[in-house]
Amino acid sequence: MDGQNRYMAAALEEAEAAARRGEVPVGAVIVRDGAILARAGNRTRELCDITAHAEILAIRAASAELGDERLTGADLYVTLEPCAMCAAAISFARIRRLYYGAEDPKGGGVDHGGRFYAQPTCHHAPEVYSGIAEVEAARILTDFFKGRR
Repeated sequence: MDGQNRYMAAALEEAEAAARRGEVPVGAVIVRDGAILARAGNRTRELCDITAHAEILAIRAASAELGDERLTGADLYVTLEPCAMCAAAISFARIRRLYYGAEDPKGGGVDHGGRFYAQPTCHHAPEVYSGIAEVEAARILTDFFKGRR
C-alpha cells in the first residue's frame, strides 16, 4: 500500500471510530516527512465543542507535538471535504497539501460553498487533491446517517 493510501486508510479508521462514538464519522491524519504526526476523529458531541472537528483536533495535536502553530511541510488527509472553519484552520496552519475523500456539496468550504482558498483574503492555500478513497469515505457517512433516519 503506498503512502497516500496508507494515510487515508488511517483517516478512515478514525472516521469509523467516530461513528462508533456516535459522532459524525470524519477522520483526519496529519503527515510530515513520511510520519504520522497526529490523527483524530470528530468529537463535537463528546466534548460539547462545535469546533472539535477531526481536522481541528488533528491540527491541535500536531502543533502540540511539534511545539509550533505552523505545520509547514505537513499534509492533511481527511475523509470529507473540510467545512469553511476547517479550511481556514488548514490555511492558518500552513498545511502544504490537503487530500480529502468524499465531497460535501452542502457543507464543504474547499470545492463547494465559500471556496475558502479561492478568496482574495486567503493568505495560504494548500495544494488540494480530492476523491482519495471517496467511495469508502462516502459509504461510512451514508451508513451512519442511514441508521439515524
